[in-house]
Amino acid sequence: MFYGILVRMYVLDLQRHHLPHIHVEYAEHNAVYSLADGDLLEGSLPSRQHKLVAAWMELRQDELMADWKLASTGQAPYKIAPL
Repeated sequence: MFYGILVRMYVLDLQRHHLPHIHVEYAEHNAVYSLADGDLLEGSLPSRQHKLVAAWMELRQDELMADWKLASTGQAPYKIAPL
């Protein structure tokens, strides 16, 4: 969580998105982002929060993919530093 933005990873949610992704919540807004390229898959965030998430994902790309791989094999993911 950073700047009021909550980020979650649901590795078993492959039926809807079929690829590594994160779920992001900010106030009443919800969005889903692809880990591979940072594309918005579903929902929306206010512009400022969207930019913060995009910057964080770019800085933490390797960590996000490593956590996805760990979690998808039943291992506990590591906590990723906020922005």
